[in-house]
Amino acid sequence: MGFYNLNPDRIRDLQPPDPGELLARDGSNIASVIGALARRDSEAKQRIEEYLSKVAPGVHSVDVKVIGPKETLEFRQDVTGANAPWRFLAANMSDGTLRALGVLVALFQSRNGTSAQAPLVGIEEPEVALHPAAAGILLDGLLEASRRTQVIITSHSPDLLDDEKIDTDSIFAVDSMGGATRIAPLDEAGRSALRDRLYTAGELLRLNQMAPDPEAVPDPEAKQMQLFDMENQE
Repeated sequence: MGFYNLNPDRIRDLQPPDPGELLARDGSNIASVIGALARRDSEAKQRIEEYLSKVAPGVHSVDVKVIGPKETLEFRQDVTGANAPWRFLAANMSDGTLRALGVLVALFQSRNGTSAQAPLVGIEEPEVALHPAAAGILLDGLLEASRRTQVIITSHSPDLLDDEKIDTDSIFAVDSMGGATRIAPLDEAGRSALRDRLYTAGELLRLNQMAPDPEAVPDPEAKQMQLFDMENQE
């Protein structure tokens, strides 16, 4: 499984080569992973580049650039007045472009190699540093990737949740009560509002009306009492 909080600065750094089978949590081996995808799953690399070109218009491709004993990424991007795309190293790219690339690589790496595939990918706030319109494009990539690997994302973005392509059953609400974090499907009021198209999920979040279903949340006190009873029986 891969869990990600991507760091643009680590993606920019010159990186020591590795087998590239699984993307590191912060994206610090992304050059090796893209190189491995180019060799093993060119279709997945092409999909990454297609989505990236929509998030960052003008970017045509991204490839590995070897610099001495290390490697980095090289982007081909249109520049006004130039007859052909210019080449830019990762060090010259924006945070948003690098984070978007990291998210896409995390999503589409599942067929990379044979021993370290990622049947589950978790990504923290994929919309960070992106324009809301670009976040919507990235959501399309999330949904496509979810057809072949399980995807879990955390988000505080109403704009991302405004997209009606997200199935109601795929949305879990998170809150904190009495020092305990609760995670569960939406309560009936929230599900009903979405089913009847009274609100979008983003609007419910803005109104602070996304709550976990209390019937689906275990009662910590009841669980503790159950464990106590089991210990006494032993």
